[in-house]
Amino acid sequence: MARNSCDQNDEDLDPQDWRALRELAHRMVDDSLDELRERRTMPVWRAPPEGARDYFARAAPRQPQSPESVYREFQEHIRPYPMGNTHPRFWAWFMGGGTPFGALADFLASAMNSNVGGGNHAAPMVERQVIEWIKEILHFPARASGLLLSGASMANLTGLAVARHAMARSDVRADGMQLIPEPMVVYASTEAHGSVQKAVELLGFGQRQYRRIPVQDDYTVDLGALKAAIAADRAAGLRPICVVGNAGTVNTGAIDDLAGLAQLCRQEGLWFHVDGAIGAVAILAEGGRKWLDGLDLADSVALDLHKWMQMPFEVGCVLVRDRSIHRQAFSLVEDYLEPQERGLAASQPWFMDYGMQTTRQFRALKVWMLLKEHGLARFGRLIERNLAQARYLAERVTASSTLELMAPVPLSIVCFRFNPGGIGEAMLDRINMEIMIRLQEEGTAALSDTILRGRRCLRAAIANHRSQYGDFDLLVAET
Repeated sequence: MARNSCDQNDEDLDPQDWRALRELAHRMVDDSLDELRERRTMPVWRAPPEGARDYFARAAPRQPQSPESVYREFQEHIRPYPMGNTHPRFWAWFMGGGTPFGALADFLASAMNSNVGGGNHAAPMVERQVIEWIKEILHFPARASGLLLSGASMANLTGLAVARHAMARSDVRADGMQLIPEPMVVYASTEAHGSVQKAVELLGFGQRQYRRIPVQDDYTVDLGALKAAIAADRAAGLRPICVVGNAGTVNTGAIDDLAGLAQLCRQEGLWFHVDGAIGAVAILAEGGRKWLDGLDLADSVALDLHKWMQMPFEVGCVLVRDRSIHRQAFSLVEDYLEPQERGLAASQPWFMDYGMQTTRQFRALKVWMLLKEHGLARFGRLIERNLAQARYLAERVTASSTLELMAPVPLSIVCFRFNPGGIGEAMLDRINMEIMIRLQEEGTAALSDTILRGRRCLRAAIANHRSQYGDFDLLVAET
């Protein structure tokens, strides 16, 4: 076909000098790998300087600048001030540290720029295989469905949306929640993650139909109190539909009696959803597996892969035992997206039929590549080491005359505080907050804080594949 003469003047966004971009790309990769290799020698965290807010308040650029100058700005204003979770002594929140190969996988996925809503191309095949692998890890049946999402917050929302569809006695997609004759009730412990409450609110149940069940001394849900709450709601004319169990609470890592919850849900005819954001993949480690009996009995499970599986942000997953109910809750096929028997629109199922997104990034590639690079056995060993490190830290705290362990340590979250004795609770709160902030500002270690039974404490969430035992000795010495 003859080239239109005006095409010579048409713009696009590809580089004018491919060789120069290639050289810059090599430098970017080298700098990034150097940064990761030397991360231990750097502060865990450093505060952005006072001028950072002004720099990032500038107006949008109207004219182009060279990629080299853009990268120089990144090097000066962005790279030196990360969150810190790639550092071995980052334990502020339960986050994985990422890996170099995972970062490269994200680059490859971005370069392919595939939309994994559906279609006949490689990316959906990769996601299907990854979902099968996750089902295998959690011992879910082959008939189950799954979906990769941004994280467990969206996975909780998706799982509860399927529960609502399955348990409503009317067509909730057609009629909405307004015509539900009996208000539907969802149950979770007081230690459940805030994303569960957000999901309850967004799905139209409302806070008043969300029961926060008390916990026992080990911060697991009180099954007796749960049974009593279900009975009371039924007597009041409400309709219990779902129980959310915790496979690792965000505060202490507590794991509910999942087998007991599964049995209760079967007896009561309720949907059983498990928030396994923190602990579900601990099934790969012997020290975690013993706590997770009953996980495979759930109707739906939410989990994160960017935590203990060390995948770069962001990637989580939801599994649903009944594939057909999962699809019924979300499927809506537009005319222009109708699957075909041949061509680009062929291939079933389309992932957009199992969640809210039509446009979906190629999250599965980094999961696929990292699982192949390391294998499940290595991930299990690293999780086991984190579990042992948590026990080690707890032992160091217990042996100290000035530190106090604040909760059991079933997984790898250690809650403790500085308490030399003879100091009131209000002053202890202020002292421990100051310790936490100084450790952060000095770049020594990143901890977070939480409140357990009205007492503020420090919280070390250990999910870092780079942490060594000496790092915990340093933490105890500096606290």
